[in-house]
Amino acid sequence: MKNLYLGLVHYPINNKKGDTVTTSVTNLDIHDIARSCKTFGVKKYFIVTPLKAQHQLVNRILGHWENDKNGSYNPDRQNALSIATLVDSVEDALSQIKEIEGVEPLLAVTGANFEKFSGEAKDLVKLGNESKRPCLLLFGTGWGLHDSVLEKSDFMLDPILGADAEGYNHLSVRSAVAIYLDRLNL
Repeated sequence: MKNLYLGLVHYPINNKKGDTVTTSVTNLDIHDIARSCKTFGVKKYFIVTPLKAQHQLVNRILGHWENDKNGSYNPDRQNALSIATLVDSVEDALSQIKEIEGVEPLLAVTGANFEKFSGEAKDLVKLGNESKRPCLLLFGTGWGLHDSVLEKSDFMLDPILGADAEGYNHLSVRSAVAIYLDRLNL
């Protein structure tokens, strides 16, 4: 899919009780999702959190790999992390994409527990191609994206379903990102 952007949302997120929370940014998510994004041609990977303490952590991690010494030690990681960007909100990410692309992006969302959805990855690719709009694909942390984000979406991707006979369906967000990006690579 051309002009694809990705966001890992840490707020607003649901917890298992249904409360709105802010989840913690993890080092593994920053690194592994950036690597998947770079591999599949994502233009920018947004890490979405309003917490200033989390901003300090993310900036320290990203800054570590921007350093010449560390970057030369592992240039592949430096290359992947070069597309990672920290923003306060989903709206900030949408605004940056509009500024880059000159047009309002499609907002697509994912979730393991969607009861209704717009279609599969191929349908999102078709919508993006027909509308000639960039796409911001959001992934939630915790127990999923808050309804306030889902309500703004243009497209809800079908959930990834496994083969467990008891219906177990709880992938790490890193795994879900890689699967969806592969499916969108048409």
